[in-house]
Amino acid sequence: MSHRPRTRTVLSCGLLLVPLAVSATACGGSDSESLSATPYDAADQITANTPDGKKKADPDKPLEVSVKGDDARITDVTATDSTGRFVRGELSADGRRWRTTVPLAAGSRYTVRVSTEDEDGSPGRKTLTVNTAAAAGQLSAAFGPVGGEYGVGQPVTAELSRPVKDAKQRAIVESALKVDSMPRVEGAWHWVDGKKLHFRPKEYWPAHATISVHSNLAGLKIAKGLYGGPSKPLRLTTGDRVEAITDAATHQMTVLRNGESINTIPVTTGKPGFSTRNGVKVVLGKESFVRMRSSTVGIAAGSSDSYDLPVYWATRVTWSGEYVHAAPWSVGSQGAANVSHGCTGMSTSNAQWFFNHVRVGDVVKVVNSGGDTMTPFDNGFGDWNMPWQEWRAGSALKNKASSTTGAAEREQNPADDARLRPTL
Repeated sequence: MSHRPRTRTVLSCGLLLVPLAVSATACGGSDSESLSATPYDAADQITANTPDGKKKADPDKPLEVSVKGDDARITDVTATDSTGRFVRGELSADGRRWRTTVPLAAGSRYTVRVSTEDEDGSPGRKTLTVNTAAAAGQLSAAFGPVGGEYGVGQPVTAELSRPVKDAKQRAIVESALKVDSMPRVEGAWHWVDGKKLHFRPKEYWPAHATISVHSNLAGLKIAKGLYGGPSKPLRLTTGDRVEAITDAATHQMTVLRNGESINTIPVTTGKPGFSTRNGVKVVLGKESFVRMRSSTVGIAAGSSDSYDLPVYWATRVTWSGEYVHAAPWSVGSQGAANVSHGCTGMSTSNAQWFFNHVRVGDVVKVVNSGGDTMTPFDNGFGDWNMPWQEWRAGSALKNKASSTTGAAEREQNPADDARLRPTL
């Protein structure tokens, strides 16, 4: 060891004329000089399991700091990451060794400040800088939809860069995907499959809420050789609570804004064999003009149900081609009978009004139709048709309270014709 121990002077307790506070320090046994002394460089006393030269530490292994020889011990270790967050660790009872007790992050830098004490009680210090190697595999999350203002039915989604199947690994990933809202709501993530998660509240989002989504995955160990990567945060807001409720039995659509009716529209929905889906759907997009052809949904050309029509003011609610749109050819049946091939048809003026008064994420609900209930995930956003307890069961954090103080919009793939086919 290169350090030369300090010579310490023992003060006598017999000096009765000094003030009480000073005599108490003196009688304590001579630590006054060592406590105020400048710490010596303890580089020769400590060693760490970090690579030499330009190599980086393996994040899969704990970081260990030890003392060499028998003439010193570790008294304290403080380890922080590049953001200043403390890293937990434990010191052995004999002060000979300290090691981290939580996984290190990949591709990160740590600062480790070690305090030592030599055999004479003099303090030493050594600061280590540890760089961990980048992960062999990275997992990141793409959040959706894109930032902006949406209706209160819009789910938040996360698309992972690689599938996660193990339950424990899913819990690690999910706990790092954070959704915050103002006002706060009860909500939870649901694993649609190994790569997709959706987040929704127990009820619809509040009107005029602010929703922020971010990931704490970066550097987080998920499995051996797999760590979290960077993910772009997302910020959304909601507008008024707009709900369009279509009763297929009475052939009427009631449009509500913040709970108050603002319009009642005569409509026609799917006829037998083409019944409109029941349940809650969410507006996916708006197209002022769509060419609708029956051949794209499997109806043979020349048959009694075939069609090829220009359609205006089309509001999409499923990827398979269900819309709310103008249907001037069926005005005589609107409010009286269901004659469409699955879409909700109305007059051109009413369709334009509807088109101008709804936004992506607004709620479109159908009741009393002969059709099946809208499925949750494979044809748009039918998330709200799943009961809350079942939704919560799809979380990897089942035993934890769900809240927004604790995922990518389904991309429209032009090559997947089945998702884009319009019906009438």
